Amino acid sequence: MSAALPPQTPASNASSMAITLQIVSIVFYTFVAFLCIGLPIAVIPGYVHDHLGFSAVVAGITIGAQYLATLLSRPVAGRICDTIGTKRAIVYGLSGIALSGAMTVAAILFEGTPQVSLTVLIISRMVLGASQGLIGVGTISWCIGQVGSEHTARSISWNGIASYGAIAIGAPLGVVMVGELGFITLGFALTIMACAALALIRNKPSVPVVRGERMPFWSVFGRVAPFGLSLTLASIGYGTLTTFITMFYTSRGWEGAAWCLTVFGICFIVARLLFINAINRFGGFRSAITCMAVETIGLMLLWLSPSTEFALLGAAFTGFGLSLVYPAIGVEAIKQVPNSSRGAGLSAYAVFFDLALAIAGPLMGAIALGMGYGWIFFFAALLSVAAFGLTILLSRRTGIDTRI
Repeated sequence: MSAALPPQTPASNASSMAITLQIVSIVFYTFVAFLCIGLPIAVIPGYVHDHLGFSAVVAGITIGAQYLATLLSRPVAGRICDTIGTKRAIVYGLSGIALSGAMTVAAILFEGTPQVSLTVLIISRMVLGASQGLIGVGTISWCIGQVGSEHTARSISWNGIASYGAIAIGAPLGVVMVGELGFITLGFALTIMACAALALIRNKPSVPVVRGERMPFWSVFGRVAPFGLSLTLASIGYGTLTTFITMFYTSRGWEGAAWCLTVFGICFIVARLLFINAINRFGGFRSAITCMAVETIGLMLLWLSPSTEFALLGAAFTGFGLSLVYPAIGVEAIKQVPNSSRGAGLSAYAVFFDLALAIAGPLMGAIALGMGYGWIFFFAALLSVAAFGLTILLSRRTGIDTRI
């Protein structure tokens, strides 16, 4: 990692800032979407477990249903972006979030009948998940179309900053809202924010659809799959943290679980801001391998944590570690498909992140049920080590030297 960056001139700095501002104006809609996802993420598992009376596994399935729906929506999201346009995909997604908010209100109104309430809540989470899929692919594809494929890493990185930053804000805010105003305010908040974003996007021009031959989604999927599997293994730690940190804290008799998500999000964002050019400088594989090692340390700290201070430190390391994993591997994955199938490539790659989050809920819920909540972070760390090894194998297959 000894390559030097070219000197920055005032003109190049100005150009870089202009590109960043274009990207930020688009990933704003990712921020809105993930703020809507973040608001209930720290309180829904407890609501399902404590208020509705279901087990930790069911609580995990409720969260996991959202990510499963995101996963299943990816092929459609990619096709919409490639054939109809990125803006249309985001509009559909925002409309789905508004609907999910209304269904969340309905679920809470039916809490006297737990089975009905849970069913409506799971459906609302699935609508939210499908909306996330549309907006996630739409914003990144829009950014790349706007600023050029040479800025793919930056586009993915800023989209991640928007998403995790929104979760870092939304998780503690959701806890405060529920504590002060009740669970029903979450549903109203989702609907209001989505409608406001729909009003803002109306007059924003989109980029033209890229012309050319479209690869079938499953052909794209096959090219991206080896890289996506590495992403899945590394990302289960994130799904574990977001889904079960509240119950992990409760099992230890601690308070302030939402702050773990905040620390994770802040460290994630800081790392991306500090090292946003690392992928272009050192390459996707080197960046991913380094980050996976840091993530593993963070998850082990969470597993061994004797106090909230150690847990926060573990969340910090996990956030730093995961910061560049998605864009670093993503840059290498998207190289495998033509620009005319970019949306399909991005959606196929994102499937593997969704898969990690869909698996994390029921898998780690079952481990927690049998072994206790602390052990979920140990097994997440083992999966991160597996991702580390697979990424090294992929880099060797492509002939890239990953020595630091």
